[in-house]
Amino acid sequence: MFKSKEYWAESFSNLEFKSNKLNGVEFDDCTFTGCDFSKSTFRECRFIDCRFIECDLSVVSFLGTRFEETAFKSCKLSGVDWTSVDYSEFIHDAPFHFFESLLDYGSFFGLELENLSLRSCHLLEVDFREATLKLADFSESVLDDALFRHTTLEGASFVDARNYNIDLRINTIRGAKFSSDEALSLLKGLDIVLV
Repeated sequence: MFKSKEYWAESFSNLEFKSNKLNGVEFDDCTFTGCDFSKSTFRECRFIDCRFIECDLSVVSFLGTRFEETAFKSCKLSGVDWTSVDYSEFIHDAPFHFFESLLDYGSFFGLELENLSLRSCHLLEVDFREATLKLADFSESVLDDALFRHTTLEGASFVDARNYNIDLRINTIRGAKFSSDEALSLLKGLDIVLV
């Protein structure tokens, strides 16, 4: 499996690639559907304009791997350390997007990812501390115990997002959008009494 070093415009369905290693392979305009990559290591690989649909990438390591315009839809991505990705050719916009995916226990610690899209995702205990996430989209996501500390969220959207805990005193949220019913949670850390 994956004997070539380059794949272009190919579709992969229902692959079982659990607990495997892949080194230096490039995928361009490829689609992965229903594949199990859990606990695998992708070292110095490259994904350009790729799509992952209903794949299991739990506890995957992307060591030195590069992404460009890659989308994850309805995927399991729990326990992924996104700080190990290669961002050396990264300009401004986030190189990947997530929709209806599970990213529990992941880490974006200290990353600078403008326009990061995490729409309708489950983000239990995800670490966003020290990150710069201008214009990020957390719409309709669930953020139980997600960590925000010294995080820049200017212009970010939390419309219809739930269960976030963002301390206004230690995070930058100028221009961010919140649904009025959930926005009251922003007042938790201000030592005030709501009547």
